[in-house]
Amino acid sequence: MTSEETRQAEQLRASVRALVRRFALAERADVSCCGLTVAQAATLEALGRLGPQRLGALGECLGITASTLTRNLARLEDAGLVRREADPQDGRAQRVALSAAGRKAAAEVERQEQGFALSVLALVPDERRGALVTALGDLLAAVRQATERCCPGAFDHLMGDFPGAETTKEGCGNGCERC
Repeated sequence: MTSEETRQAEQLRASVRALVRRFALAERADVSCCGLTVAQAATLEALGRLGPQRLGALGECLGITASTLTRNLARLEDAGLVRREADPQDGRAQRVALSAAGRKAAAEVERQEQGFALSVLALVPDERRGALVTALGDLLAAVRQATERCCPGAFDHLMGDFPGAETTKEGCGNGCERC
């Protein structure tokens, strides 16, 4: 590896780290306006995208432990944003689903996140927006390939809802109903 490649790799790492931190802060700020934690908002978004889920599958899709999910769902249930229901395929199992209020809250979080992304793009010169979006797609594809080399299936499981992140026919292998 040349010194220029090393410098570019470090610049990429620093830039991605800064973007992740900034978007995490923006997400927290947006979410606090709705009276939800980031974890609660992620749960609502996942349920809005995937529909009713078994608790284990939801925890795996969110990448959180069962105890964290249980506490999170208890707060969402107390707030009237989710409800538990019997799984139609297995009467002994439960699924969690959004209530009408939960669908509204998930839509509001999505609206705020979309607004933030639009405000970021508005600051990029018109003639560079398309190239930026294309370059980010290329970067995500490269991240996927590199991830597959070291951690097969991790990208599909953790980032399956990103554009260009379609899972294989076998799915992610982690029991996620999404796959």
